[in-house]
Amino acid sequence: MTLRRLTHPGPVAGPRIETVPCRVEALHLRLRAGLPLNRAVAQALAEAGFAAGYLRLEGVALAPLVWVVPAPAPGDGRVAWFSAPHRMKAGRITLGGIHLGRDGTAPFGHCHGLWTGGDGQTGIGHLQGDDSILAADAVVSGWGIAGALLERRDDPETGFALFSPVALDLSAPNAALCRIRPNEDLVTALAGLDLGQARIEGLGSLVGAQLEDGASVEGDAAEFVIASGAVVANAVRLEIAATGMDGALRRGRLSVGLNAVCITAELLILPKP
Repeated sequence: MTLRRLTHPGPVAGPRIETVPCRVEALHLRLRAGLPLNRAVAQALAEAGFAAGYLRLEGVALAPLVWVVPAPAPGDGRVAWFSAPHRMKAGRITLGGIHLGRDGTAPFGHCHGLWTGGDGQTGIGHLQGDDSILAADAVVSGWGIAGALLERRDDPETGFALFSPVALDLSAPNAALCRIRPNEDLVTALAGLDLGQARIEGLGSLVGAQLEDGASVEGDAAEFVIASGAVVANAVRLEIAATGMDGALRRGRLSVGLNAVCITAELLILPKP
């Protein structure tokens, strides 16, 4: 088996791996009921003094909960698209991650995860954070980010508007924001950064997905969120939850050398506790 790559509509841009130093602070934040998820996250981070951050969203109740999964290419040169929205009247995130950055001058959130409904329905994919509403206050953990942030910009290579790391005024960095561009193997790219020991958080998309236990996501696009990521002496271990066009959950450790980034991977690299 070899690494699958896709041909995007625009010119191949570089560098393929972008890292920007930042300073993080571990946080426990309260997200307020009645707000759309993106607004609740932006408000909670702002109250803690941060314009950017990455939060893990386990146990967050939403009503409604709206999401999309990958869909076939739209026929304009782009390699994939999004499905019509899926919707739960009420659901709870069991594993999720959200990057909060900016789009122009406005806060912007990018969230992947998996969730369950009271009727036993399950879902996984790209959560629509402006349409999904907090059903109750929720306390979540994560990191406020200073000295850098992710900024949404048009990306000529893929034809999408994507987060890219942008440097701001910084002192005493202790972490890094990282974007990996298409067709780079995710695990190999991280190993090449010579990180020593680190914790990896984040989300993105792959050209399908191949897991060490033999499970796979078929097709040209798989959206993922990192459940557990670590680098120990440059050995990268990424446990992910992922889905493809069928909307089914696959969960496990990514194989090395078989998982090219599809559109983007947006990562926060943290000092290992």
